Order: sequence, then structure tokens, then C-alpha cells
Amino acid sequence: MPVIHLVRHAQASFGAADYDVLSPIGPEQASATGRALAARKPRDPLVVAGSLTRQRETARAVAEAVGAAEPVGEDLRLNEYDFITMVSGGKVATDGDPQKALDRLLLAWIEQDAPDGWQAFSGGALAAVTELGARLGQGRDGIAVTSGGVIAAICGALLGLPPAGVVAVNRVMVNTSITTLLVGARGLNLLTLNDHAHFTGDAENLRTYR
Repeated sequence: MPVIHLVRHAQASFGAADYDVLSPIGPEQASATGRALAARKPRDPLVVAGSLTRQRETARAVAEAVGAAEPVGEDLRLNEYDFITMVSGGKVATDGDPQKALDRLLLAWIEQDAPDGWQAFSGGALAAVTELGARLGQGRDGIAVTSGGVIAAICGALLGLPPAGVVAVNRVMVNTSITTLLVGARGLNLLTLNDHAHFTGDAENLRTYR
């Protein structure tokens, strides 16, 4: 059966003037994950990503490593949630610990469950990978380079997680970790989540969460 590997983008430049570019360690993470995926010998891999720079840069490194025959495709539904929109809809305190503030905002946004908010975002994310799976057939595997919120939304939908569970998954997503879905006759099934075994031992310094 075909599989789809969901890859979270490499570390972006948090705190810099332009967040949406890879940090100095980002290209190393992308290359390491590309090698890890190549070792799995994906069949005629079809690589897609969102339109964000951090996603595209990561995807190009991965595509080169796995020997993708086609240019990296683009699907806007793989883009991360709009933080500004989430903040305006969340109406919760953002002072104190930044991670706790993000968790509160994301939880409030999910629980609000607005048709043009979380519903549209999570539904679009799941539709993107479902349609990717339909394109693969029996002789190909897919790789989708995206963001932590997208992966958390997809896994939450497949596992039937409550809002707090989606937030918990999002919180621990490692940069360029690999989440694998099995494309079956009855739809998508989650095989592995947030696999970052390629960042152990001598490569432990490459493991980042933000």
C-alpha cells in the first residue's frame, strides 16, 4: 500500500525580522531528514509542500535526497494556521510563558470551531493528504512537507482527538520529524507520529521544537 510521510518543516528563524526562512541549523535538519527518508526507499516519491518559504526550502532538500523525478508540488492547504487570525478569535491572555500562551490560543481557536476558522483549516489539511493519497496509486509513495499545526490537525482527525489532544500533539512536534500515514482502501491510517529517531546519538543537537 502507498504511504504518505508528513514532514514538519526545518527550524525557522524565530525572533528574526523574517521568521519564514530557515535558521542556520535548518538546512542540516532538512538534509538529515532527507537521508532518513531515502533510507526507507520511497517508491517514485511524489513530494508536495505548502507555499511558505520554510516549507519549500525543506521540501527541496528532501526531494533531492529521495531522488524525486518531479518538481515539488504546491498545496496551500498545507500552510500553517494564520496566527493573527487565531489570536483575534482566541480572546485569551498571551502574557507569561510563550508556549503556554500559544497552547491557550490554539485551544480556544479549536473549541470555537468556527466554519471559517478551525473547521476550514483542519478540513483542508485532511482533504489535502486524502487527495494526495488518491494520486499515488499502488506504485508510488508521497511526501508532504508542512507545519506542526497541519500535522496535529490531520492526526487529531484520524484519531478522533479532543481539542486538548490536538494541542498536546502540536506542542511536541519536532522540526523535520516524520509522521507516516498508510493509504488504504478505506482511507488514511496513522502508522507513526513525530518520528525523530534520526536526531538521536551524535545528531541529537539537531533536535528542535521551535
